[in-house]
Parts: sequence; C-alpha cells; structure tokens
Amino acid sequence: MAGAIPTRPLGNTGVEVSMLCLGGYHSGVPDEAEGIRIIHEAIDGGITFLDNAWEYHDGLSEERMGRALAQDGYREKAFLMTKNCAHDRTAASSMIKLEESLRRLQTDYLDLWQIHEVTWHDDPDRIFAPGGALEAMVKAREAGKVRFIGFTGHKSPAIFRRMLSQGFHWDTLQMPVSVLDANFNSFQREILPIANEQGVGVIGMKSLASGHLLEDPSLTLSPVDAIRYSLSQPISALCVGTDSLKVLEQNLDIGQNFVPMTPEEQTAAIEAAYHLGWNGLKEPFKTSFDYEGNEARREHGLPLRSAAD
Repeated sequence: MAGAIPTRPLGNTGVEVSMLCLGGYHSGVPDEAEGIRIIHEAIDGGITFLDNAWEYHDGLSEERMGRALAQDGYREKAFLMTKNCAHDRTAASSMIKLEESLRRLQTDYLDLWQIHEVTWHDDPDRIFAPGGALEAMVKAREAGKVRFIGFTGHKSPAIFRRMLSQGFHWDTLQMPVSVLDANFNSFQREILPIANEQGVGVIGMKSLASGHLLEDPSLTLSPVDAIRYSLSQPISALCVGTDSLKVLEQNLDIGQNFVPMTPEEQTAAIEAAYHLGWNGLKEPFKTSFDYEGNEARREHGLPLRSAAD
C-alpha cells in the first residue's frame, strides 16, 4: 500500500520538506484549469514543496501558482520557493523582482528565494560585490519577506565552488543530480559533499536531463529508476517536472513507494548511462547556452531567443 511522501531536512534550516518538489515551469504549459489542478492535487498528495521563477513563461507560471495557492488555504499548506531572476545581479533589481514575484504569487512572503541560473563565470563576483544581489537576499530575509535564501545553476561545478567559498552560509542550492551528471562535469561528485559538510540543503534537478535521457533507446535504465537514483543521493529534495495529471500520478507513486537504491544499484545505474553521459552532449544545459533565458542573454551579449525556441 502506498504511503505518504517522505520528508527530509532542508540542510541546517530546521525545516523539513517533501522529498519531491513540484517544478514550476510546467504550471504555464497546460491550460490554466489543469495547471491549478496539478498544484492542488500535488499538495493534497504530499508534494508540498513548490518551485517557480519569473522566467518561467514571463511570470505566467508564478501567476497561475498564485491563483492556485489563494484558494482553500493552499498557501498555508505549501513550502513556496521562487527565484531571483535579476541577471544584472544588483540589489536594486533583485528587490524589484522580489516584489513582483510576491504580487504574482499572491503572498507576502516566500519560504525560499534562490538566485536563478548562477551559470556565468562573473556571477559570483557580481553577487558578492557591494550593492550586489546578496545584499538584497539578506535584507529580504531580515525583513521577513523570505525565510531562507539560496542559489541555483546547471552549468559548472567550478562556479558553485566559488559561491560556497566566500565565507557566507547559504541555506540551499539547486543543481543537477542524475546518472548523467555522475559521468560528466559532475555536481554531485564535486559539490554535493561540500554542501553536505556546510549544512546547505541541496535541491536536485534534471534527473532526466530535461528529457534527453529518454531519447536513446539503448538506455536500459527506466525513467522511474533514473528518478530513484537521484532520490537515493544525500539531497533534501528532487525537483520534478510535471506537465500533466498523469505525470503527477506517476511522480506521486514514485515518492510514496520510494525505496533507496543500494550502492551496487547506484553503480550499475551510472554505468548503464555512461555511453550517453561521458561527453556531456545529453546535458546541453552544461555544454551550450541553449538553456539561458533572454534576460541573462541580454546581460551577456548573446542573441535573444525567439518565442518558438
């Protein structure tokens, strides 16, 4: 018989969160009624950790989540996270983004606010500079507008090392955790031990490598076992994309019936994906700029993406 979704400590925050986190990107993909129903049924099923960002459909995902949480007391049931998408990394822009996100999400506080896409080599310098984004993060936490602060990224473990070596304690970070990540420029090998040692709550993402893991029929590892592998790592939660009620049902089943992989099973899973993961081509969010949003592209002089991209 299926049980509840297990919870895990979020680093040293003293808070426990559901080990599955509902990815916010897809809140903007289905029609609004289905998107809201996914959020409600996820929370009812025990996935109470919610992810979002302004850059997901130019705020539409936040707006829909806000409407969902405003109904029937759902905000009080959720641990709500969204992201600081000010890519100039200044405190002033960050505070503007925060107020806009609070308005769209129809709430007066966030449980977690994370700097989005720390993927550029100058990001740590900008974030920690006088007048940088960190000042806004700390100010917002002190003002009670956010409870905890962190950062996200998917490009380079070296950039994360710099973020974690400044003498500042982050509450959380969000990074790739997958069988492919274990085989190339690996966050879980290089960053996860440091984060665990520092008491930083780690939120995994891209367990299916944005779907690229499923493209090759030669892979013998099932999607369920790929997610199970990620959940078997020492992380606080795994963010899972959920673009339909059917996928939500599958994710709830994985969480409710989760059994950790043995070390031998984990090794076998990594080896099963090695032929796909050794060169990083199935993780284009590491090896290309295809996954960067337009605000970051504008800031760094890259061509903007069209709506069709």
